[in-house]
Amino acid sequence: MLRGHPDPEAPLALVTGTPQRRVLRALNPAARSLGLRPGQSLTAAHALTRDFAQVEYDPAQVERAEQLLAAWGYGFSSQVSRRYPRCLLLEVESSLGLFGPWPRFEARLRRELEGLGFRHRIVAAPNPAAARVLANAADGLALATPAELRKALGRLPVERAGLDRDVATAFQRMGLRALGQVLAMPRQTLARRFPAEVLRHLDCLLGERPLALEFYRPPDEFDVRLELNFEVESHQALLFPLRRLTADLAAFLAGRDSGVQRFSLLLEHRDRPDTQVPVGLLSAEREAAILFELARGRLEQLQVPAPVRAFRLLARDLPAFVPERRELFDERPQQSLPWEQLRERLRARLGDEAVHSLAARADHRPECAWRLDAEAPALHLPPGPPRPGWLLREPQPLREGSVRILSGPERIESGWWDGGDVRRDYFLVETRSGQRGWAFRAVGEAGPLWLQGWFA
Repeated sequence: MLRGHPDPEAPLALVTGTPQRRVLRALNPAARSLGLRPGQSLTAAHALTRDFAQVEYDPAQVERAEQLLAAWGYGFSSQVSRRYPRCLLLEVESSLGLFGPWPRFEARLRRELEGLGFRHRIVAAPNPAAARVLANAADGLALATPAELRKALGRLPVERAGLDRDVATAFQRMGLRALGQVLAMPRQTLARRFPAEVLRHLDCLLGERPLALEFYRPPDEFDVRLELNFEVESHQALLFPLRRLTADLAAFLAGRDSGVQRFSLLLEHRDRPDTQVPVGLLSAEREAAILFELARGRLEQLQVPAPVRAFRLLARDLPAFVPERRELFDERPQQSLPWEQLRERLRARLGDEAVHSLAARADHRPECAWRLDAEAPALHLPPGPPRPGWLLREPQPLREGSVRILSGPERIESGWWDGGDVRRDYFLVETRSGQRGWAFRAVGEAGPLWLQGWFA
């Protein structure tokens, strides 16, 4: 829940329970430093201090967060499991060849989890059951051999070994405080005194019994909703949840190895239908910063019709993502911006109708040889004589003495089928200042040359 707040370091408590008895379910370190404890009643907590924020514990929101983490983990391993609550299991041995040795891989995992706003503990162990229980008591462990694993498990308190609470209590009453003491007991003694599940669990921890896991498969769409703590009426207040949603979308896309072509922002109001803000891209994208900038540009064009109580991002068009081809040596990485990203930013800021590409048409008449097309690729002219890059809106007469003819004539006769028949002789001309232009004279007519365009 901390990732939904602009200041995660401020004291925060998750509250649950009935209206008659509200209790603290979980606390961040800042709230614990005030003397608050999990399980404490909200009334008792307020008697101690009121310098903390409280948020309703929402199991659905926790489920969405775990789904997001599974999608993120799928980008590193094809074997991702959510077998245990509040725990994500990844098989990483086969991924080390791609992401580097474990210390480098672990640093990347931590960096990305921090970027997503999740606090975490990471443990690497030879089997998933051991990794899960060790993460309950430690952070940063990396165990590679069975001997290292048995030694680490032996130091683990029995109440943190993943055993049933009644079983852990029974071991403590027998004077067995550490898991190593339990493992040292004769197997027949454990089998007589405890259920068979205890031996099975211990065997799984040691890697002597395989653990069946159901692996995660990413869904075909992204649909995440954030309920705001208060009703919002300005664009600026919506930027924080927007940044969080686009970052989550980017992590989801990276896990699926796909991009997004179009998505929708839905602003939920109290007494009126949702406001939909469509965001369309001309090519698939998945970088968090770019998705945020594009969505922000669309959002800022909108006049919010009513206070917003919840924010939702829905993406269903998720085509395969083809990474941009980059040069080995990028001379100006800070100053340059790829055309595709610049185009999308301009469309987001100025609107879809303000940015166009040029597309060639099969017509020899210069004024008819091109068209505007928002989704056309870059214009590639067919081979032939040079053509000016800048056509005038209307041809302008030239005085013969002000220019000299460099080449020509090149005759163009076309347009008889649509009533726009032209018969012209074109010349490459140069002005006294050295500027080159393209001019014509109608076939069979005397008179001045008409300038139709300039060469760069």
